[in-house]
Amino acid sequence: MSKKMMGNLMREAQKMQAEMQRVQEEAKKKTVEATAGGGMVTVVANGGGEIVSISIEKDAVDPDDVEMLQDLVLAAANEALRRAQDLVGDEMSKLTGGMNLPGMPDMGSLGDLLK
Repeated sequence: MSKKMMGNLMREAQKMQAEMQRVQEEAKKKTVEATAGGGMVTVVANGGGEIVSISIEKDAVDPDDVEMLQDLVLAAANEALRRAQDLVGDEMSKLTGGMNLPGMPDMGSLGDLLK
């Protein structure tokens, strides 16, 4: 491979890396929502993989069954995080054209595995 070709390849790789960072930063601004217990618990997560908020309906709070509430919160939180990961995976797939780049997890496949 010529030095010119290698230089071009490196520039393209740097552009791709910068674009991926931009997509990740943009994803942090987007949110997804998941519910459990027929809407009794709602969790909002962002594309950065952070839980942004949790809402619990009063009817879901039963002092005699705290475990049920814990299960609902856990289920909604896990689903929200899965959806956030799918969001990022979809955005990355658009950027890479579905290519599986060395050193980068195949986010689309990972999201499919978690469904």
